[in-house]
Amino acid sequence: MIKYCIYVACIFLLVWSCRKGTQDVPAGPQPYKMEQPPDYFPQPVYDMSQNPLTVQGVALGRRLFYDPRLSRDSTISCGFCHQQFAAFAHFDHPLSHGIQNRNGIRSVPVLFNLIWEKDLMWDGGVNNLEIQPLTPITDPNEMGEDLARLLARLNADAKYRGMFRDAFGEGEINSQKLFRALTQFMATMNSFHTKYDSVKQKIPGVQFTAEEANGYQIFQQKCASCHKEPMFTDGSFRNNGLAYNPSLHDAGRMRITNNTSDYLKFKVPSLRNILKSPPYMHDGRFYDIFNVFEHYSTGIEQTPTLDPLLKNGIPLTDFEKRELYFFLNTLTDPGFINSKNLSEILITN
Repeated sequence: MIKYCIYVACIFLLVWSCRKGTQDVPAGPQPYKMEQPPDYFPQPVYDMSQNPLTVQGVALGRRLFYDPRLSRDSTISCGFCHQQFAAFAHFDHPLSHGIQNRNGIRSVPVLFNLIWEKDLMWDGGVNNLEIQPLTPITDPNEMGEDLARLLARLNADAKYRGMFRDAFGEGEINSQKLFRALTQFMATMNSFHTKYDSVKQKIPGVQFTAEEANGYQIFQQKCASCHKEPMFTDGSFRNNGLAYNPSLHDAGRMRITNNTSDYLKFKVPSLRNILKSPPYMHDGRFYDIFNVFEHYSTGIEQTPTLDPLLKNGIPLTDFEKRELYFFLNTLTDPGFINSKNLSEILITN
């Protein structure tokens, strides 16, 4: 009788322990706590209430971002072109580089602070962060994959089936889940821990050097109209006086709007992390930031759609170029380009 009672008690304790353990493990995906930006940042454009960030969703998006199997021949991942150390641009490559050594017609744009972007890509051809990955995945000169074929591959992969289930619940892997997972990871690519931000927030012990302060004044006088603080872009599309490149046949935003007034207009890029992401301009024609300074100072080409602010160029002395360089260096975010949470992961299965 005593042995029987002990046996029953052990069973009871085992069942109770299992139930308690189950209750201690929260059901469903866990919310991802994203660091809040400084209070001088604007409100995000992307509505994250429609795609709430979760630990499981961000982890899945990160795996997808670095997985070359998203391309047709399994050689090119998103992270292949968007390199973290270059602020998620493609360092030293003037044009996007895709499968079978193909090249696109534009440079790889940086990826950060994307939830504040109203229009994406150099020509603004994408206006929702969730569908942005569709372009590089299906572009024949980039990843060149058929979306249906990619989804079939993901559904056949046990690891991915489990990760999608953990992030989005039961059901087949579809394009919405794919793009929302990638979006969740990209939404965490935020850069606002620069020296500039520390100075603006009046962090004790942090201040501009004399050269940086001079450069900031020059920036405010000659650059801030287009590269508006604190994002260092106004999100507009402008013709900045670059000569037309006949080998690329790129008419800029006019390709999207079919409006001749948009001829040779491209999106104003952010200057955050600018010294980490050469080459510069939509076609990567300038490999050095001083080439960019020289373009605005003496190289503006007069065309009918040239931005009125550049009609007379932006004259810069050698001293001003030097000081401006020092200020732009304060826009580098070491924490962002070295973040382990954003770093490449090895896909083993």
